[in-house]
Amino acid sequence: MAEASQPSGNGQPSDRQAIQAELDRRAVGQRLTPAQRRIAQCMIEHSAEIGFLSSMELAELANVSQPSVTRFAMALGFDGYLEMRRFLRSGVAGDETVPETETNRYQAAALAEATNLTELAQSLADEALVDQFGKALATSRPLAVLGLRASSGLAAQFCYFASKVHPDVRQIAGGGSLIEDQLEQCQAAGGRTLLAFMMPLYPRETVKALEFARHIGMSVALVSDASYANHDALANIFLKARVSSRLVFDSYSASAMLVSVLLDAMCNNMNGEARKRLDQIDRSSKRRKVFVS
Repeated sequence: MAEASQPSGNGQPSDRQAIQAELDRRAVGQRLTPAQRRIAQCMIEHSAEIGFLSSMELAELANVSQPSVTRFAMALGFDGYLEMRRFLRSGVAGDETVPETETNRYQAAALAEATNLTELAQSLADEALVDQFGKALATSRPLAVLGLRASSGLAAQFCYFASKVHPDVRQIAGGGSLIEDQLEQCQAAGGRTLLAFMMPLYPRETVKALEFARHIGMSVALVSDASYANHDALANIFLKARVSSRLVFDSYSASAMLVSVLLDAMCNNMNGEARKRLDQIDRSSKRRKVFVS
């Protein structure tokens, strides 16, 4: 590749914004792999010269294999890398629309999460569904909570706070038959509801656990990504929150917000029991000086 044919610089804001917008548009509804996300980010960061790089050169910049670049182009709807490069050279890269402000990748990721939260706020207009969740969680004694792999943090967050007001919260952990043992124990003790968090990439062991819970007569209250389409076969009630894939690993701001919403809805359905328990905990923690402030 002749040196003279390459544009200089790291790309104008218009180039970066246009390429990012096009990649986002083509990736809607898809789950990009970490390698594909690195390729996408590399294309944005090298927007000025991206229309002139070979697939091998792009692979070296992104630190991935050359076939990964080809698969990425095909995942976006192109026949191959050459077609994607021609498109970038003649179409997107030539866009003259200059945005008023330029954002870096981290700002863009934060703004994407803000959009996800706005979408969640609109969906929460269905207060009846939220109340249905709250009633199911409040009345299940014990309450089983499941979150495996990427969803484990959401389950742990819910259980930490729920245990302050709910008399018997059981976080289901482990894998395989151990999960089934724990679900059977909850059901035998009177538990009627399994609250499950299932974020991408949707672990097979989570799907099996949900199927088993319904098989033994438990109701499944599922929180998952907005793109998950098969929830009717797994859950009795379902709330969705969009996950952001802007960075190497997913972020779950909307899902974390849903945890707080569900906790509040559960407390609202405990007929004053939650407030009494919180008051008791508050007095105990002050007496024992648990917190600095």
